Amino acid sequence: MVYLSWVLAFITGAAVGSFLNVCICRMPVGKSVIRPPSHCPDCRYRLRIFDLIPILSYLFLKGKCRYCGRRIAWQDPVVELVTGLLFVLALAKYGITFGVLRPVVLFAVIVPATVFDLRYKIIPDELNLAGLVLGVPLMFESKEALFSCVIGFLAGGALLFVIALVSRGGMGGGDIKLAAVLGLLLGWKQLLIALFLAFAAGSVAGMTMLMLKLARLKEPIPFGPYLALGSAFAILAGDKVIKWYLGFCRW
Repeated sequence: MVYLSWVLAFITGAAVGSFLNVCICRMPVGKSVIRPPSHCPDCRYRLRIFDLIPILSYLFLKGKCRYCGRRIAWQDPVVELVTGLLFVLALAKYGITFGVLRPVVLFAVIVPATVFDLRYKIIPDELNLAGLVLGVPLMFESKEALFSCVIGFLAGGALLFVIALVSRGGMGGGDIKLAAVLGLLLGWKQLLIALFLAFAAGSVAGMTMLMLKLARLKEPIPFGPYLALGSAFAILAGDKVIKWYLGFCRW
């Protein structure tokens, strides 16, 4: 029964990932994510249901459009696979409870945010707004959750806003809004873990890229992926880190 629920969680996540691919392709150019229905960007042929099966359609079609032979971006199956796996981890951690909705919404935000930031160096306002709208109802799980999420929302946005001011543009507006949304979904305790890991991973990656001459000293580096990495760890294992830290402090 447990394994069946994991399979269903993966299928659901992969289906959500398929929709996220639509968002990734359409949001940057201002197109609706609902209409028109999915179609090949080259031949404009409307895709059938069997062309849209997450992951499997890509494998069966060998990564090409059935109608014109155009190469399908490898990003599509990767996003579907990653989202599916993250949904499984969310279910394994939280079970079939109201609490599982927080990681589900968070993953649906950070996966496209990562791709957006890497490909376009932006995190669209529409994505952050969607995360905010979906996240607000989840704050009312309890009084404690409401307080933690409100503080997380304010702290996440304020901290990165201050960093943006001090660094004179070193932090983008999309990162600031994303941090606020992540704070809303994580709560302030898990947000601290997420930000610590994000800055640590970003610093290591930045120094590595400088040493390998893959980036210049003042060249901006997308921070969204590191926020995503830290947030995913925080919501899946943050409670263990907090318990360990509190136990360590008692010594």
